Amino acid sequence: MYIGLKNMFHKEMRTWKGWSHYTQHEADGNSPHEIASCRRDSAAFQVLVADDQPFLLTTRPDALFWKGGALRIARIEVTAEGVHVQPEIKLVGFIEDDDGTPKADLLLEDAHIHVQARQVQPVWVEWHADEKMKPGTYEGKVRIYTHTLFEDEQLTGECDFRWTVLPERLPEPRDYRFFLDLWQHSSNIARKYHTGYWTEEHFSVLDGYLESMARLGQKALTVIVSEIPWSGQFSHNDREPSDLFEYSIVAVSRSADGVFHYDFSALNRYIALGEKHGICEEIEVFGLLNIWQEAESGYGSVVEGAPDGVRVRYYDEARGTYRFIREEQDLKAYVEALEQHFVTTGRIERVRILADEPAEYDLFNRRLTWLRDAAPSFRYKVAINHVEFVEKGLEGVSDYVPLFNCAVKEHQRLMDQRASIEGKLLYYVCCNPARPNTFLASPPLESRLIAWFAERLGTDGFLRWNYTVWPDKPLERIAYRSEIWKAGDTNFIYPGPLGKPLLSLRYKWLQRGIRDYELMQIMKAEGKSAQVQAALDRVFRYGDIQECDPELGASPEALYSLKAEDYDILLFQLATAPAQT
Repeated sequence: MYIGLKNMFHKEMRTWKGWSHYTQHEADGNSPHEIASCRRDSAAFQVLVADDQPFLLTTRPDALFWKGGALRIARIEVTAEGVHVQPEIKLVGFIEDDDGTPKADLLLEDAHIHVQARQVQPVWVEWHADEKMKPGTYEGKVRIYTHTLFEDEQLTGECDFRWTVLPERLPEPRDYRFFLDLWQHSSNIARKYHTGYWTEEHFSVLDGYLESMARLGQKALTVIVSEIPWSGQFSHNDREPSDLFEYSIVAVSRSADGVFHYDFSALNRYIALGEKHGICEEIEVFGLLNIWQEAESGYGSVVEGAPDGVRVRYYDEARGTYRFIREEQDLKAYVEALEQHFVTTGRIERVRILADEPAEYDLFNRRLTWLRDAAPSFRYKVAINHVEFVEKGLEGVSDYVPLFNCAVKEHQRLMDQRASIEGKLLYYVCCNPARPNTFLASPPLESRLIAWFAERLGTDGFLRWNYTVWPDKPLERIAYRSEIWKAGDTNFIYPGPLGKPLLSLRYKWLQRGIRDYELMQIMKAEGKSAQVQAALDRVFRYGDIQECDPELGASPEALYSLKAEDYDILLFQLATAPAQT
């Protein structure tokens, strides 16, 4: 039986002759595998287990028999001397990439898994250091015990590791300086768990999902206040469409006397749920600006005279039917009521009205002017592809989020406008660029690189659209619309059992990068800017940031490192530094 340790950024793939690597040696070296972390942090590695015969691998000490009869049971045990916390141990699941290759990504809740002969099974092991843990070096072992049926267990293999815990303490995630904005798609979550929208069951599930986002340091809470603002991502054009519609969190009705009423109770509850988890810096509102339209397919504007395509559905009590607001004055009244609700609840300063990738400046400005006339207290946040939007200026827009391509290609122009940006400056990736990105096919370290690029670009953080934009059956096939969206473009997590998400390796890799960013801020505040710069210079290899423009065609490997040790130097240089007195 083979057992070996790999760093946390290993990505196992089930390819032809994939087994041959592991038949050439029994373990990857004799020296202990080194990991390091701060306090309020974690350190992780992967254990690879394989054999030339099938077996059942378990992460727990419970009694276990194979339903198919006599089969070798392998139990993994991870210990560290002097450590009084238990490691997080997860079996790693595979999902097919666009080319059909199964790739490791899911962190499963299953306690055991059947492993076929000559198939490598990764296991995720993560040690968590709280703020009170004593700094130092801890020696640990990974052991595999095996038996069949009623045999006594035998030690079959073991590997050593060494965990260095640094004295530095990272902030609590709610206090991270890195501004993370991963959009939430709450209607899609409800569909995967077969709950009604905004029901008790739905909110119970959302609780677990927001908790997972809070651990990343998520800052923004997504609320949708009109119907299908992305028009289902135009799924009607797909050969096999998935349900990607997102619905309004505000219930609207019209009484028999013709007066509109707005029920903000679900909105308030969701905001309170976010606040419970520390996601309270921003309330991002979708559905009022830059609605995605395709009029020829029926997804156009329904309000005559309004410059945008906002769709507000209401229950008409006099008729006993649901209808859509079609009069401009009624739409303005809804927008005004929404604004006043945020004002009276004391939340207006946190509210940002989102616009997703406006293409035409003049048209966007008309839409923005209409909204500002209706609700002058609102401020705006815009995901853009061109610096032109910043340079020309848009009244009321306080936050800008350029695409990575734009941020590197026009970096100097962007920095020239930095002082004029009232709020945050983030950057984003989506279905492009091809690299760096967080696809299933992306090199693992590119997920970690996301936060490093924020530091290098001088932005406040990062935005992505994709936390839970799953196709209909994500655990069977995550690939969807592969011509545009590479597998993994739509998600960082998967729908798991008991109303909880299944995290992914990509989630963990992104989290490591965000924690690196936080450590950089601590080090700079402590006068260690030179060490931070040394780490950045080791990772980034370009001369000018514009070289990272994907249109120039430079090899990503020539622009940044894809070796984990080059990133880990940020931590290990602290571990080897002389003690401060």
